[in-house]
Amino acid sequence: MKNNDSNAIKTEIVKKIQEEISLSREVEDTEVIETIDKYIVEYSKIVFLTLYEKNQLRKDLFNKLRRLDILQDLVDNNEITEIMVNGKDHIFIEKQGKLIALDLCFESNERLEDIIQQIVGKTNRTVNMSSPIVDTRLETGARVNVVLPPIALNGPILTIRQFPTHPMKLEDMIFCHTISEEVASFIKILVTAKYNIIISGGTGTGKTTFLNVLSNFIPKDERIVTIEDSAELQIQGISNLVRMETRITNIEGCNEITIRDLIKTALRMRPDRIIVGEVRGPEAIDLLQSLNTGHDGSISTAHANSAKDLLSRMETMMLMGIEMPLSAIRRQIAAGVDIIIHLGRLRDKSRRVLEIEEVIGFEHEEILTAKLYSFVENGENEDGSIRGELQKKGELQHRQKLLHSGLQ
Repeated sequence: MKNNDSNAIKTEIVKKIQEEISLSREVEDTEVIETIDKYIVEYSKIVFLTLYEKNQLRKDLFNKLRRLDILQDLVDNNEITEIMVNGKDHIFIEKQGKLIALDLCFESNERLEDIIQQIVGKTNRTVNMSSPIVDTRLETGARVNVVLPPIALNGPILTIRQFPTHPMKLEDMIFCHTISEEVASFIKILVTAKYNIIISGGTGTGKTTFLNVLSNFIPKDERIVTIEDSAELQIQGISNLVRMETRITNIEGCNEITIRDLIKTALRMRPDRIIVGEVRGPEAIDLLQSLNTGHDGSISTAHANSAKDLLSRMETMMLMGIEMPLSAIRRQIAAGVDIIIHLGRLRDKSRRVLEIEEVIGFEHEEILTAKLYSFVENGENEDGSIRGELQKKGELQHRQKLLHSGLQ
């Protein structure tokens, strides 16, 4: 069956099903499937369809009516890490670190916007012309960003960041050479001993995945509070776990709840640790205050180009929300942050831990750091993959937490 014929049949069947089934009422999936099957039987009397074509048509129609249309197969594919929709005609994916253009398109921008509203509505978020940007998530936990016209000039923009169905473990990261066994053991001790850790890196470097891996080292008897813009952390094995997500103002009159609000609330919940999915604004103030008021062992992520750059970024984020001398801000950062782990993507698209630095103090109006590990490249393999290793550059200087936890 030619593609044009298939599209025409799908359009006709969808129209008839929508006429037959009132989509304003709650309709079970089984009723939709039964109706789809009925019309496929009717059309197969007019147009010959193989068994494979019937099954494919059945799946496509169900995805169109009840799921994410042409995106559903992409969302169901665990090998795809990113789905990028640039208007109705241009869809790209990232698979195994490579960008691939797909021969797929939506029938119209209106249809693409319908899918976007379906996604956004399930998390009680709003996106429209007056509020054209939103961050949300799928039921699978995948991160979603939407930008609509008039901000987006080439039609509705939809970006979906997918995470592994089964959370990555430390052994997986060692196997992928993201981290060495020596460094993995060192970081495990730091997390257990309640060092405050910030994971830095650029977009797509695996910060959230790395944070999930670190959370596996948290003792199972602790009370953990997680705070995120869109819930995507996959923390396993912690029974005393509180998960909170921000909320934007919506048309129903619900007030905005920010990360700053949630951090303040978390402090009243008697947490052993607070995990903030990402800091990118004035919430850095509240995070640092929590780190400096006895909530050790907290972990967060932030965008930065290097471990040193992270400190400058945190200064800027704090200045967004408070008028305070720069020296006082730097003193708070130096007192609150213990360890910076910086991730990056190399030219072979692999994700690696590139730097681990310890914040060792504040002196002469500057934050002092010491490099503990640094990635050193040793050439390329025949397949183009990069050889290299994390080389030890120094010893951990502040060891009090190791002593207090009995790990020294």
